[in-house]
Amino acid sequence: MASDLNLESDVPRRPRVVLADDHPGMLEEIRLLLEDEFEVVGSASEGQALLSLVAQLRPDAVVSDIHMPLVDGIEAGRRMLQEGLCSAVVILTVYNEPQLVGSALACGIRGYVLKEDAGEELALAVKTVAGGGAYLSSGIRGIRHS
Repeated sequence: MASDLNLESDVPRRPRVVLADDHPGMLEEIRLLLEDEFEVVGSASEGQALLSLVAQLRPDAVVSDIHMPLVDGIEAGRRMLQEGLCSAVVILTVYNEPQLVGSALACGIRGYVLKEDAGEELALAVKTVAGGGAYLSSGIRGIRHS
């Protein structure tokens, strides 16, 4: 009966996520896509602020655009991984270019989602990457990587 007294401990914790994009409207759209399944704990509009926020909050996952001021999303992801700040990084971008996908994968980023696929795929990508797997958006699955 003791468990009946502490019902909050029976509720599974939602994974904590930090978002980064240099367009405020896109940040809000990403938040709306994820907030039902994840706890969005912070957002940043440029890469250096993202790194500081992740170091402070230690989220379970990060969703970041590539092109942002000061530090781009791939470089920010590389630094997060290298410094052990967050192991689950998902790039969310409009760029479906093999060299960018390859750069992201080469530095250890395991998630790459095209913004056009985000509505159907972003939550699954974040879950997959946070669980230790890898996820490439359906629009880029044909790209070969090593």
